Amino acid sequence: MLRRTVRAFAEGEIAPRAAALDAKEEFSPELTRAMGDLGLFGMTVSPDYGGHGLDYLSYILAVEEIARVDGSQAATVAAENSLGIGPLYYYGSEEQKRRYLPDLCAGKALWGFGLTEPSAGSDAGGTKTTARLEGDRWVLNGSKTFITNAGSPMTAGSTVQCVTGTRPDGTKEYSCIIVDQGTPGFTTRTMHGKMVWRASNTAELFFDEVSVPRANLLGERGAGFRQMLETLDGGRLSIAAMGVGGAQGAFEAALAYGRQRTQFGTPISQFQANAFKLADMATEIEAVRSLLYKACWLRDQGRAFRKEAAMAKLWASETMRRVTHAAVQIFGGYGLMEEYPVARFYRDQRLLEIGEGTSEVQRLVISRLIGCYD
Repeated sequence: MLRRTVRAFAEGEIAPRAAALDAKEEFSPELTRAMGDLGLFGMTVSPDYGGHGLDYLSYILAVEEIARVDGSQAATVAAENSLGIGPLYYYGSEEQKRRYLPDLCAGKALWGFGLTEPSAGSDAGGTKTTARLEGDRWVLNGSKTFITNAGSPMTAGSTVQCVTGTRPDGTKEYSCIIVDQGTPGFTTRTMHGKMVWRASNTAELFFDEVSVPRANLLGERGAGFRQMLETLDGGRLSIAAMGVGGAQGAFEAALAYGRQRTQFGTPISQFQANAFKLADMATEIEAVRSLLYKACWLRDQGRAFRKEAAMAKLWASETMRRVTHAAVQIFGGYGLMEEYPVARFYRDQRLLEIGEGTSEVQRLVISRLIGCYD
């Protein structure tokens, strides 16, 4: 029922607007609020805080169905649930949860996840943004980049990883601090000219002596790095869902086109070269979907899922690459035209092998978890 409901919304409300929003690089508050009304934000959050109390698989199904139609709107949903709402829900104090989560879960506001910096991508430990404690205030300086949902008209604030000191062993101490939009010294700038997710909001964040209450610390001091890594473990499942959904959308478009396009008096889907492409596409999508659902089941059962999440993210993102490549090939010259959805699927896929841990990082995580290193 959930899949049917989200699919109907995606096809009826998002599909007619997706190409125009992409062309104009325009974030849509209207669609975002409509997705909130449908219950797509705070899906796994307890109803005590305005959430919907569903399991993680339900959330992943929703992301998959949105991505089947449009990567930009799927990115808004995935980033908001996993990266925006997640840290506040899992690590926030009771007061923080009561203050922020109801509006975020209702889709009335969005929240950013400030991790990536100009010189700290795969090396998240290279964070240079600092927060010093002065009396009962944290004072932040630094910048973040490529932060989804952090600079939109609906954004209420961001969770920011900062260096808050030095540990006894000489290593950096990382903590996460909540910064509300509009705080003096805190500015955001929307990034344009993207190849991917053009209708999703992506922003740079700048902190110039930004002063926030000491109570804005998220969880314990020094727990920021662990919080961020655990958040990414869950976020990888949503990126995998975007890969599965996007691949499904590209496959369906290629199959439909192949059945109606004729050459030499025959539908091109019947030529073995194309039929085998479509068979491989369908098989790989089905296989990676099963891996993703297993990883979600493990999480819902409270069992270790980090390895399977990394595997699902890696395989789904690369599956979508192969599927979109084949889909464009089946469309031929028309696949290179933006009026056909496979062109957008082809572009949007590229982010999946980079965001929330590159494919290279996923392979590093997996190789460690299967015992390649002492």
